[in-house]
Amino acid sequence: MATDKAAGARSALPLDQILSGDCIDVMNSLPANSVDLIFADPPYNLQLKGELHRPDNSKVDAVDDAWDQFSSFRAYDKFSRAWLKAAHRILKPDGAIWVIGSYHNIFRVGAALQDQGYWILNDVVWRKSNPMPNFRGKRLTNAHETMIWAAKSDSGKYTFNYEALKELNEGTQMRSDWVIPICNGNERLKDANGQKAHPTQKPEALLHRVLVGSSKPGDVILDPFFGSGTTGAVAKRLGRHFIGIEREAKYRKVAEARIAKIRRHDRDALEVTQPKRAEPRVPFGHLVERGMLTPGDQLHSFNGRYKAKVRADGTLVAHDARGSIHQVGAILEGAPSCNGWTYWCFNRDGQKMPIDVLRQQVRSEMREN
Repeated sequence: MATDKAAGARSALPLDQILSGDCIDVMNSLPANSVDLIFADPPYNLQLKGELHRPDNSKVDAVDDAWDQFSSFRAYDKFSRAWLKAAHRILKPDGAIWVIGSYHNIFRVGAALQDQGYWILNDVVWRKSNPMPNFRGKRLTNAHETMIWAAKSDSGKYTFNYEALKELNEGTQMRSDWVIPICNGNERLKDANGQKAHPTQKPEALLHRVLVGSSKPGDVILDPFFGSGTTGAVAKRLGRHFIGIEREAKYRKVAEARIAKIRRHDRDALEVTQPKRAEPRVPFGHLVERGMLTPGDQLHSFNGRYKAKVRADGTLVAHDARGSIHQVGAILEGAPSCNGWTYWCFNRDGQKMPIDVLRQQVRSEMREN
């Protein structure tokens, strides 16, 4: 019944579409508790004063669009509270939100997040490996932006693919400072005149890490400030659904053309490393029941020092030691514990194979079913 309700809520959503209009109005029109993850890149309210020039006197193409301008901090705070309230309503109870900003706005947004009941999980520093220089030479070079990752509430069971992020980081726990270059080169979208199609286009690498780490294939990802469509492009490629909201027609056109060219990765490629506790349990006895190992078969310790015989009930016997694959291994090694799945091996075509290979074969079959 719960699955039917979830499917019904999803079918009512405008999946994989870019919606026109004000993000607050559009979000208020969507069903409550229907979105898995929100990535928001709101206006930064940069408060630029005058033109900015390089040392050669050429003009810097800064963000001076009307959508980034607010009459006061009070007006910006009112806007932030309104869109965060609308976003909170449509997030599922176990949903989460990412908001990116600079020193101009992120502290005000962070306070508004907490006031709306979100529970902050991390602030992530996106350190740009190729930042724009500080041309006036009156301040430090702005070489980073900050992302806030927050759950809908302090009791929300948000998605966190810890092992997947660890693998992305070559087996080391992912930290909260991410070194990723800004969007440039062939990734930077251009308009018909060869100019930037959007002034604040985010790199796909940034969204790839966010979505791999905090969502699952099939999840619904909403971006209320869709811009050039980076969130949608990465979501589609990674097998997630997206909902984009963008009031500027020229940006919707750019995003639609961009996403139309994206092809979704195949199912096997979308699988990510899961924590061992998330894997289905497979007792050693199941391998015996299925004939993958038979009573009387001989197992060898990985270090080659010990042998044990498989019994009909899925236990082992070796000398005076009897018990599970873990218990017998621990007794033989004189150790307090032992992981029998990696300790014991069997012979296949003259090759020594850990019995865990058989367990993974069963798990693979269980996932397919």
